[in-house]
Amino acid sequence: MARMDRPIPKFPEPDTEPFWDATKDHELKYQVCDDCGGIVWHPRRHCTHCTSLNLSWKTSKGEGTVYTYSIVRQNYHPAFRERIPYVIAWIDLDEGFRMLSNVVDVDPESVSVGQRVRVRWNDQEGLSLPEFTPA
Repeated sequence: MARMDRPIPKFPEPDTEPFWDATKDHELKYQVCDDCGGIVWHPRRHCTHCTSLNLSWKTSKGEGTVYTYSIVRQNYHPAFRERIPYVIAWIDLDEGFRMLSNVVDVDPESVSVGQRVRVRWNDQEGLSLPEFTPA
């Protein structure tokens, strides 16, 4: 069976397109409100703290810790079936936001809460997906 790439966003996508454009250069971007200083994740048009439309894009170092995780042992989607078992985790980035991603290049049983991780890029057609490896 041929390998199937993972699903990717359909464009145009005004709220998240700047994030996805930055992934082409292997940059992990997030937003900060220019009015209240709140960190906004996931990308959107307004601040989730004060509803301001004045948001700036910042670049994360791509380092953080595993907040929680699950080991996926069954998935029938063709793009994920060959990855089983795999880890999906909430990652607390050092800049102060939490994102959902995969922890890869590791025995799933060795992943732990509080484990330090860093971003690694999974290049797809037209963009890259941020995944994390043990730091």
